[in-house]
Amino acid sequence: MPAEGQIAGVCPETAGVGIPPDTVVLTAAPAVNVAKARGPLALRTAPARLDAGQVGGLARSALCAEARLTPKPGLVDTRSGGAHGDMTLELLLASADALAEPVADCFGAGQSLPVGESLRACLGRIGRAGEARMLRATGGVNTHRGALWALGLLAAGLGATGTLQGAGEFAAAIAAIADPDPESSRPSHGTRVRQGYGAPGARGEALAGFPHVLKVALPALRAGRGSGASEEAARLDALLAVMARMEDTCLLHRGGPRGLSAVRRMASAVLEVGGCGTPCGRERLAALDDYCLAHRLSAGGSGDTLAAALFLDAAEAGVATSRLSAAEAGVATAHLSASEAGPRQTDMELP
Repeated sequence: MPAEGQIAGVCPETAGVGIPPDTVVLTAAPAVNVAKARGPLALRTAPARLDAGQVGGLARSALCAEARLTPKPGLVDTRSGGAHGDMTLELLLASADALAEPVADCFGAGQSLPVGESLRACLGRIGRAGEARMLRATGGVNTHRGALWALGLLAAGLGATGTLQGAGEFAAAIAAIADPDPESSRPSHGTRVRQGYGAPGARGEALAGFPHVLKVALPALRAGRGSGASEEAARLDALLAVMARMEDTCLLHRGGPRGLSAVRRMASAVLEVGGCGTPCGRERLAALDDYCLAHRLSAGGSGDTLAAALFLDAAEAGVATSRLSAAEAGVATAHLSASEAGPRQTDMELP
């Protein structure tokens, strides 16, 4: 939901430029200098035409797919809330539904405005309105703030450049610009962990062009599919690849360096025996899940990263051929009413 005084789906700076908010076309020429892509993404580009509504729908589907993926060690899935006492699958699905519109708005803003302070301020307003929308849907539980940061920036990058590599580089350029709104600097678990441990966190990931999305999760996802693994196993292995490499601030917040190191080591151990599609891999995945639950560890930043990878994968494939099924796009049938109390701070990775 847009902030008060804004046109739905459009920042004040984009109003009146002749681009309808519900029909945003990916530009043929990148808005930033895009270096030649390398590796498995070298010849891949986003579809020639996507509208903002479709992009928002793909974001919703990606968040739902990540939430439903089971079994995820320590994370919310179809079995339980994992290490989160205040979260359920239904809550995450309601949150995903709430975030479709703000991600679509980010796509439109990226298509309409060049890199600069005006676009950064515009995306900041969209993000804060989107976060408020999410909190209303979840009764004050912060389910997806980190995911909104990642998907919003990448959606803006897709709107501006039309390529996956370009989206990452565009996001990095935007993340390097300070948000002029004082509200953006409020403290969070993520900022405290970054200051305490020196981990890059969600903002550092964006400044680097989302390398764990583009260079870890997406290649692992596609490698799994190419090897003949089931879609579930390919997605779980992509999640584990991120968990094994990223300094997840959610893990640092709950378990410190020792907890982070243990989870990274155990995630690597699953992949070393062939991943989740093998009997030994399943046994090691179960052991990792048991460890996370026993120590209340949740790799929320890694989950957000997988959702971002699924989003870009689906955006590239296009709406008609997306691997995100209609069932995965399902949302909670009833949303929780807004909490009278202020939003509760949780430890999902924050920018």
